[in-house]
Amino acid sequence: MTNEQLVSKVWNYAHVLRDQGISYGDYIEQITYLLFLKMDQERVELLGEPSTIPDEWRWDKLAAKSGDDLELHYRHSLEALARESGLIGTIFRKAQNKLSDPAKLTRVVSLIDNEGPWIGIGVDVKGQIYEGLLEKNASEVRSGAGQYFTPRPVIDAVVECLDPKIGDTVCDPACGTGGFLLSAYDHMKGQTQDRERLSQLRHKSFVGVDIVDEVVRLCAMNLYLHGVGDGGSPVHQGDALAGDDGKRFDVVLTNPPFGKKSSYKVVGEDGQVSTERENYEREDFKFTTSNKQINFLQQIMTILDTNGRAGVVLPDNVLFEAGRAGEGIRKRLLEDFNFHTLLRLPTGIWYSAGVKANVLFFDKKPASRDPQTRKLWVYDYRTNVHKTLKTKQLARADLDDFVECYKQRKETERFRCFSYDELIARDKLNLDIFWLKDDSLEDIDSLPTPDVIAVEIVENLEAALEEFRKVSEELTETEISYG
Repeated sequence: MTNEQLVSKVWNYAHVLRDQGISYGDYIEQITYLLFLKMDQERVELLGEPSTIPDEWRWDKLAAKSGDDLELHYRHSLEALARESGLIGTIFRKAQNKLSDPAKLTRVVSLIDNEGPWIGIGVDVKGQIYEGLLEKNASEVRSGAGQYFTPRPVIDAVVECLDPKIGDTVCDPACGTGGFLLSAYDHMKGQTQDRERLSQLRHKSFVGVDIVDEVVRLCAMNLYLHGVGDGGSPVHQGDALAGDDGKRFDVVLTNPPFGKKSSYKVVGEDGQVSTERENYEREDFKFTTSNKQINFLQQIMTILDTNGRAGVVLPDNVLFEAGRAGEGIRKRLLEDFNFHTLLRLPTGIWYSAGVKANVLFFDKKPASRDPQTRKLWVYDYRTNVHKTLKTKQLARADLDDFVECYKQRKETERFRCFSYDELIARDKLNLDIFWLKDDSLEDIDSLPTPDVIAVEIVENLEAALEEFRKVSEELTETEISYG
């Protein structure tokens, strides 16, 4: 069977199960567990490597069962493996069987068992299968996965600009499914042929954190299928904003969750939640605020090493929000760090409709203490740019001009340089900067084409309907609780 046929077969099973009420998210979750068990078995049989799974819960024991016995054994396997440490514990953390129908479970187990060996498939193909499923899940409005799925063209362009090198440590404190970490790995792995350095790259160069258990599991498996991570897990579940663990990194690549509020729970020794707070009060944070993006910016400022550099995707509010924290964080970026480049991204590229986002590039070490030499380069790829998720998708080639401008530092129509004096003089230090004429405001011939407008209307309506559904569900739950 060719790689293309295998990808198609995995997809067909996803569609069949989806029609039977199993969401793409649940399908991916179960594929994660089962693929890991199958590949662990293949490592023993084909490569002669020792198994990382206790004998009782290995693939051969699972695949030999059927019907209710299979479902029971699978459930007990998940419970046992969730108590393991390292990569196993990360992937199986809080694992539950969502394929409780023995027939559906048997079908998926048979697919994985009969279409091997999976360990012999190129990591790019395994990654293609897995990332395809993750993206499909993200495109489902109700799945909520879009909140952590960054467009791959944006990821790849940011990584090319920051140009991480072999020997650099790379961190994503809001790693989602691992897109930034994988892109950095792909960028770095061709820089050497030395086996020891490549091993160091795969197993000791990357760190990811995410607060959602399910997302951490997807990320760990995604990295594993691409050859990153071994016995220990490069990602872990946790609140990256909760404190400073002292670790520092050469490169930080991240897209923190959108939404302004951040909160955390204080858990006592008895395991009970004693209070819930919206502000993170930390000595290394210069500003106490409930704004999630500003808190992530402060976290990145802390974890960057002396010569560290960062590329961070953030919504527009960080550029103009007033108040002590908003103005203060922008001033700190300009004065205490080398905030050198701002990429204004177009709308229509996110699974959440109407999102306006940017990429902030900055270095830990200021380029100069002299205000006369400080500069911020801004690339406007939003004005007169119309993208949608279906008919006019963002492609990596769309960002070629930005990447070239980033490297060459020459002004163009879309790339302009602003001095520190210009920026600091702006009201409330507002960095929501545009200079190109928006043609749609004056020239009817420059309006988006009818097909683009139609797609945007449909996508906005879908988003609005989803919000109405959520409100309706909340009202229904309230009625039930009080009825």
